Amino acid sequence: MNKIIRLVFLLFTTFISKSIFAQSSPAPSDLMHSNGKIYVVVLVVLVILSGLFIYLINLDRKISRLEKE
Repeated sequence: MNKIIRLVFLLFTTFISKSIFAQSSPAPSDLMHSNGKIYVVVLVVLVILSGLFIYLINLDRKISRLEKE
């Protein structure tokens, strides 16, 4: 029974993804790139990731300091 459910789910997701990619409108990345907004998106993602890395480094230093005490 579990294999049948997996097979139905696999077929369902395959058909859904095919219908999503069958659209004729341009991809959002192409639209953003043509408007120059892709650089803004990349910048925001880089700022968020760098903030997360800085936070993790500071957290690691604090934990290391607490372990030494």
